Amino acid sequence: MEIRRLDIPDVIIIKPRKFGDHRGFFSETYNKAAFAEAGINVDFVQDNHSFSAPKGTVRGLHFQIAPAAQTKLVRVTRGAILDVAVDIRRGSPTYGKHVSTVISADEWNQIYLPVGFAHGLCTLEPNTEVLYKVSDLYSPQHDRGLLWNDPALGIEWPVGGDEVVLSEKDRLHPTLAELPEYFRYQG
Repeated sequence: MEIRRLDIPDVIIIKPRKFGDHRGFFSETYNKAAFAEAGINVDFVQDNHSFSAPKGTVRGLHFQIAPAAQTKLVRVTRGAILDVAVDIRRGSPTYGKHVSTVISADEWNQIYLPVGFAHGLCTLEPNTEVLYKVSDLYSPQHDRGLLWNDPALGIEWPVGGDEVVLSEKDRLHPTLAELPEYFRYQG
């Protein structure tokens, strides 16, 4: 597996090896020991699977707060997404900054997002399927969000406000300036 840190080094791109032959392929997409060897020590407790029919679907920016905060490992099994992680750890040198990258079935890459990041994605192809592991169970009372198109974040989404496919819930999240201090950077 290949490991590459993004401009915010806590966010990591992982590319599992893929072995193909005349039957198809085999890939080990998660191995706890291999991840630990790479410095990623987390116990995942839930797998999620989302399907977005239209291109231009934005999901996010989502996160859960303590005691149910989540680390995520995101991959795409069909289609492609622009994946976005926003640092919302107060006191962090990258607070309010974001990183984005394309995660796709063709590239067979994954993105690792630790606790303290708001996560979002935009589908780049129709009929995109995203699978992701999380380190804590879904908890509606701890579920929070950040406004996907807050100008202060400077995210260059591939769709505009008039063409985006978005849930009503995601239209109502607070901006970064309105966001309470849910996470504190630990250095």
